[in-house]
Amino acid sequence: MAASPADSDPWPALRVDDWQPTRDTLHMWTQIVGKVRMAHTPLVNHWWQVPLYVTARGLTTSAIPYRTRVFEIEFDLSGHRLVIRDSNGAHREFPLEPMPVADFHARVMRSLDELGIETHIQPTPNEVPNAIPFAEDTVHASYDPASASLFWKQLIQADRGLHAFRSCFLGKVSPVHFFWGSFDMACTRFSGRTAPPHPGGTPNCGDWVMVEGYSHELSSCGFWPGGGEEGAFYAYAYPEPDGFAAYPVEPDQASYSPEFRQFLLPYEAIRTAADPDATLQRFLQTTYAAAADKGGWDRAALECDPHRWDSVR
Repeated sequence: MAASPADSDPWPALRVDDWQPTRDTLHMWTQIVGKVRMAHTPLVNHWWQVPLYVTARGLTTSAIPYRTRVFEIEFDLSGHRLVIRDSNGAHREFPLEPMPVADFHARVMRSLDELGIETHIQPTPNEVPNAIPFAEDTVHASYDPASASLFWKQLIQADRGLHAFRSCFLGKVSPVHFFWGSFDMACTRFSGRTAPPHPGGTPNCGDWVMVEGYSHELSSCGFWPGGGEEGAFYAYAYPEPDGFAAYPVEPDQASYSPEFRQFLLPYEAIRTAADPDATLQRFLQTTYAAAADKGGWDRAALECDPHRWDSVR
């Protein structure tokens, strides 16, 4: 079967500087939608009830409980629509196009009201230095459809790679999810031990939020679309064990950032590699090994072979 046009460039180039206004606006839009999910969903450890997830069209909340029904909100970054559906068959949608955050906020809340979903969200964004209340934000108003689609295609590749990496671990491990606060995709493995209380310090985010998120010793990795020339893959440990920063990781383009206290690998190093999937796995596996080996994790008990049943299934 011939490859579709979308398959011809599965790892697209997207310079951070070229889509910064759209990225900043989309960040605020995802915060609004994410806060709707948070308002209706019971707390799950490490805030796992709040992220978004990659779909074949964009990003979704997945099913959100509301009384005796469920609803979901999807950013269709292929058709450029925001779609709200409920389990009774009702739906509302509107175009994703250049508009101020204040207008997007009003449209989302009005759509929920029309569906009979009473919702009150925290009115300001988190984890950003200049937290303009959503209803007053006329600064962020950009949406370039081409950039949004390329961003979604980047997320598809990151999502594939992180799911493959996740499958090699049978200890406690997070879903692969997109956190709207920090605007990044993440997957986190846990050693099984508790961690010292996180010191916090994230802008416009209560320290208690980080205490919950980092309550247990972990090794986290993911993709951040706002770092470097074209975004970056990252990996860090909390608490960071002695020797973590000096651990030899692959590929050669990966390096440890003392500023961010994590390993970083430019997205373009993956995109231009002869085998992008294998290169990404080398980065994820070696940075995890840095955390597990230096942190004294019981690797034999926590890791597994995802192909262990291939011969019989």
